[in-house]
Amino acid sequence: MAITPELHNCDRQNDLHVLQVPEQFGNAVMCIMRGQAYLAETSIGQEMSETEQVKVLCIRSANLIGKVG
Repeated sequence: MAITPELHNCDRQNDLHVLQVPEQFGNAVMCIMRGQAYLAETSIGQEMSETEQVKVLCIRSANLIGKVG
């Protein structure tokens, strides 16, 4: 956070890319770990520059935008 203090302003409305991991997790720690690993396996994760930042959001499925109910 010291390098990028404005990272807290990043959200689903102003981000450059959104990835939704195609699995569910029992807790936030697993969500963050698998989210980072999933990103690393994608072309977006592999082509990131040193100045780009990633924010992993663990959102309960009931709160997802566009959720089919």
